[in-house]
Amino acid sequence: MIEILQADITTLPVDAIVNAANHSLLGGGGVDGAIHRAAGPELKQYNQTHGGCPTGEARLSPGFKLPAKYVISTVGPVWYGGERGEAALLDSAYRNSFILALQHDIKSIAFPAISTGVYAYPKEMAARTALAVMKEYESKFERIIAACHTREDVDIYESVLAKLS
Repeated sequence: MIEILQADITTLPVDAIVNAANHSLLGGGGVDGAIHRAAGPELKQYNQTHGGCPTGEARLSPGFKLPAKYVISTVGPVWYGGERGEAALLDSAYRNSFILALQHDIKSIAFPAISTGVYAYPKEMAARTALAVMKEYESKFERIIAACHTREDVDIYESVLAKLS
């Protein structure tokens, strides 16, 4: 079952949280900065060993000071109007996060709304992609959480999920 929560993703007691990271994986603004602050400096130090991450791919790190055992950092696309393969790249970011989770026997996972902050991906379009991929993997996990930052985001996710069901 997919859960849609208005929540601080850094506080969720799940096996893994997904980080909407930048290419360096070394921290940034928004959810990325919040996850790095909550995990502690060890996350940045560990992520230096990854050597970055291309858009649409994902990398696994320990959760360090987070309640989550792991952080799966994925790089979503910057929105350029939909003409640069953004939809396929966002789909890959979610899909590759799930694949990595399955490879590490992760049973519960929480996602932010990847690419919808400073990367400016339209929220409803992003929610459709996120939830469609979540539904594909739903049977392989005990919990999948869409951790929304605002009530508006919750409303968007709930509306999109109702249409997909």
